[in-house]
Amino acid sequence: MKVGLQINRFDFPGGENKIGEHLRLIAQAAEDSGFDSLWVMDHFFQLPGIGVYTDPMLEAYTALGYLAGVTTKVKLGTMVTGVIYREPAVLINAVTTLDVVSGGRAYFGIGAGWNDQEAKALGLLDPLSSKRFIRLEDTLKLALKMWSADFSPFKGEIYDLPEPYLSPQPVSRPHPPILIGGGGEEKTLRFVAQYADACNLFARDMEQLKHKLEVLKDHCVKLGRNYDEIEKTCLAGIDISSAANSKPDTLKAKLDELKSLGVEHVIYANSKDADVSSFDKFSTIVEYIHDLH
Repeated sequence: MKVGLQINRFDFPGGENKIGEHLRLIAQAAEDSGFDSLWVMDHFFQLPGIGVYTDPMLEAYTALGYLAGVTTKVKLGTMVTGVIYREPAVLINAVTTLDVVSGGRAYFGIGAGWNDQEAKALGLLDPLSSKRFIRLEDTLKLALKMWSADFSPFKGEIYDLPEPYLSPQPVSRPHPPILIGGGGEEKTLRFVAQYADACNLFARDMEQLKHKLEVLKDHCVKLGRNYDEIEKTCLAGIDISSAANSKPDTLKAKLDELKSLGVEHVIYANSKDADVSSFDKFSTIVEYIHDLH
């Protein structure tokens, strides 16, 4: 099993002048301790439950470009980009750029979007009234087209591009893995089966997670897709500082259960600003995760 880290807050000690330095230290400590992937949220306001909306929030692809420059091995992606935030060709170019400058380490994390507060405040499309799932499917189709070096006109349900040209092409072959976040059973998980290389679901409720994976499997059967080709990732909250200094039995039991359901990549959303030294202590948990077969 693989393990990732979602960096979901930037209210680091020292204020704005220290954000870059602290982000670098976290990323390098996570990579050195064996983490396989690093993720940032693609939001412009902080989310309820993590902080207040006025807390610092970095633009996702600028932050990932910086992380690409201070790391060498970890995969990088958004967890996940709301399709309403950027024009699709611009988004695909951003993901491609990340893949090129990182030497083929990008994921394309994408979803329908949901946060109407930040969308309305910033003059973006309102996810709740913008045909977001039609936009999502258009974007998925366009990404696969552009990444196959097919620059002929694209006409989707919403988007109409006369010449979707893209150069350079991604380093990843055949393209950066497409990860769709969300558990919507009628549309989102069908899109995973039809277009994606990976899914992302929440790990809060094991019975619900099991059910969502069964729904995904059903979609795969109906579409003739090999279910085993899709990387199953899940997002779980954790305080790495506490976990690194406590008895790991409960955490290991949860990991065993996730593995039994078919999860292949657990991504921890660190609930607090971890002491960077915690990652070295957490490396024994990372080794345990890597040894799960």
